[in-house]
Amino acid sequence: MKIGFIGAGKVGFSLGRYFAENGIFITGYYSKRLQSATEAARFTKSRVYDSMAELVGDSDVIFLTVPDSAIKEVYEQVKAVGIGGKQICHCSGAMSVADAFPDIARYGASGFSIHPLFPITSKYDSFKELGKAFFCIEGSDEFINGWDELLRKMGNGTKVISSENKAQYNAACSISSNLVCALAAESLALMEKCGFSQTEALKAFQPLIMNNIKRILALGPVEALSGPVECNDIRMVRKHLECMDNDTDRSMYKAVSMKLVDVAQQKNNEADFSELRRILR
Repeated sequence: MKIGFIGAGKVGFSLGRYFAENGIFITGYYSKRLQSATEAARFTKSRVYDSMAELVGDSDVIFLTVPDSAIKEVYEQVKAVGIGGKQICHCSGAMSVADAFPDIARYGASGFSIHPLFPITSKYDSFKELGKAFFCIEGSDEFINGWDELLRKMGNGTKVISSENKAQYNAACSISSNLVCALAAESLALMEKCGFSQTEALKAFQPLIMNNIKRILALGPVEALSGPVECNDIRMVRKHLECMDNDTDRSMYKAVSMKLVDVAQQKNNEADFSELRRILR
């Protein structure tokens, strides 16, 4: 199998190097920015292409590692040069194959979404950690088991998901990753009011956050839950709400805490959380 990349950003760099180090042949890179393609090709010991058509012709699989907003546009360009017998892949956690490549079967090609549940933040370093990543795969039935088997042989966890579940999947990933940043930002803002610098607050929070994450991963959120909501401490929850400066922060606290009440009810199924629910509405 020969893999070519259109797009030479962080994802293209990282996947290309990761695949190459696992014995998969990388044909090379094409990008609107020749310098980026040249750097990626050098990084993966592959070829830089100045023609999209030539890269497509030389490759069995073409990864469109471009921003989500550009995937459909680039697909139209790739389709125009001929994709019969090819596998076209994108790495978006948000777009389904049907959204990205709506008519791909008509052109004799197969479409896939191969999404690593991993924050790819560095062109030159993220590939080193991709062996720990879990991949979700979606796409054409003909080759999907082959991708599943290949990634598992490389040591990755995998799950094949349906196109219909792609939005729910992406929401789940965003909550576990992106939305946590909003909660962290609010925590830091409150700590700064207590006299902490951001550096001091992050250092103080590290053992708290890391231990909690470890407990969630080991035991699940119900058994890991502690704190005033789990204890049904109405007085403390009221005090928390009084600390919030604006409606946005209070609404965020209420919404997350209301979900926590559901979790706490599972842990303490005989407790009466009705008053706590009332003040969180």
